[in-house]
Amino acid sequence: MKDINNFFQTIIKENNIVLFMKGTKQFPMCGFSGKAVQILKGYDIDFVCINVLEDDNIRQGIKKFSNWPTIPQLYINQQFIGGTDIIIELHDSGELLNILNK
Repeated sequence: MKDINNFFQTIIKENNIVLFMKGTKQFPMCGFSGKAVQILKGYDIDFVCINVLEDDNIRQGIKKFSNWPTIPQLYINQQFIGGTDIIIELHDSGELLNILNK
């Protein structure tokens, strides 16, 4: 478990925006992941996607790491933002742009 937490910490530290999702940017494998990617692409920003379906340790581990039960999960500047519902809410209110600009 320590190794997987180190993996998460490293990925989140080395990348400004990380989306843990089902599938890839090009081929999201669930509607929630697809919606999160769609919103982020709308900001014309660079972000890293980690496909949790490739490794069950990552899929289960990220839920424990963030203490959040669902996927996708968004991290911006090493801060956990939330899942698709939070992403949509922040996007609709304009707050996501503020977070991205920090």
